[in-house]
Amino acid sequence: MTAAATDAPTVRVEAAESPVAGPTEVDWAAAVAAVRQLPVDGRVLLICHVNPDGDALGSMLGFGLGLRRLGVHRLQATFPGPPEVPEPLRGLPGQELLVPAAEAEPEPDLVICFDAASDSRLGELADRLTGPGTALVLDHHASNTGFGDVNLVDPAAAATSVVAEQLLERLGVPLDAGIAECLYVALSTDTGSFRFDATTPAVHEMAARLLATGISPGDISRRVFDSRPFGAVRLFGEVLGRARLEPEAAGGQGLVWTYATLDDLARHDQRPYVLEALIDPVRCTAEADVSCVVKQTGPDGWAVSLRSKGATDVSRVAVALGGGGHRLAAGFTGRGTVEEVVEQIRAELAVPASGGGIDQQG
Repeated sequence: MTAAATDAPTVRVEAAESPVAGPTEVDWAAAVAAVRQLPVDGRVLLICHVNPDGDALGSMLGFGLGLRRLGVHRLQATFPGPPEVPEPLRGLPGQELLVPAAEAEPEPDLVICFDAASDSRLGELADRLTGPGTALVLDHHASNTGFGDVNLVDPAAAATSVVAEQLLERLGVPLDAGIAECLYVALSTDTGSFRFDATTPAVHEMAARLLATGISPGDISRRVFDSRPFGAVRLFGEVLGRARLEPEAAGGQGLVWTYATLDDLARHDQRPYVLEALIDPVRCTAEADVSCVVKQTGPDGWAVSLRSKGATDVSRVAVALGGGGHRLAAGFTGRGTVEEVVEQIRAELAVPASGGGIDQQG
């Protein structure tokens, strides 16, 4: 890394008026400058959103490994909430960079946020954005609020890892196996193992570049997608057994839903993260366009995952209920009984769509 003097000016760039169009060359140049103009021994803090998924964690750690190759040594990575990495992601390279949120650098010279559409997704770490350093945001949600000093927001990107790889290339960082594995996990998780509509020729071209470093897609897929504790298998069987199909819902397109309680988790001795994969066997129901899994988080709190096969904009439903997401994948936090939460979903699905979908937070 070519470091500037310790009194190098902090890079501050006004947020673009409409980040939905994607980063401009001015945005890319500002992002490169924010990294290149770090003071000698500059402090860098990487943050991804609460309850990190493969794209959030993979993009953050992959970029962190790239910064380390540039010679950035005072480097931390973190996320809000309990410092627990989901089991399928614990094999990711770069986890030595992770620190609990409570130990994160209070006044970094550069803070970089990954896969968060708004600073509310950063929880107790959001205050790092208002410190003396530069705030750089990498994201692919069209509704990103432009909360950084420099915003690289590309709604056309299949994952935040696409933006991260492009910035690493502009910084002159070559891909190695560690960086590539992180970015591959990020890309494959957000494209549903390259099954979702976001899987473009450019996505496969990026995957090819990552695979060319020698990483093993088979090993990664088995670890991330095809491995879970036997207790989780038993738990899935029980929860899937209570699934309900409502063919008349969603304007006749059909709704399938199920729920999992804290008692279910305790009975099978499982952590909450195992439920994230439960939406996949539910969404394969042929008779329903919309699928839903309602996961208990507290006495009357529920984390709701929504999916659509294409006929329904589930982001519209999620946004109406206080959440957000993509057109085909969204979520929100519900309150009350599970029946009350599902009734809210039914009611919103019955409301005629008034326009295009909102891409708020996946």
